[in-house]
Amino acid sequence: MHIDTFTEQLRQEGFAEITTVEREPRGSLGDHAHPFDAKALIVAGEITITVDGQSTTYCSGEIFHLASGVQHEERYGPAGVRYLVGRR
Repeated sequence: MHIDTFTEQLRQEGFAEITTVEREPRGSLGDHAHPFDAKALIVAGEITITVDGQSTTYCSGEIFHLASGVQHEERYGPAGVRYLVGRR
């Protein structure tokens, strides 16, 4: 999906805060939750998100959504990850 299309989709869905996030190669964030819904488009690299013991890897061009309060872990690929994310 094109970045402009995704940004417009986020706005239509009520995601007022839209930002780009970059994470370091092979980095990680342990178990945590966010006080907001997050919907993101992977722009470069990859991220693996683990929820309830189930891991899913998202690569460039793919979209993930995490609801507010969902406990999860994050791992970043060998090139790190850059994603455009909306928060509401």
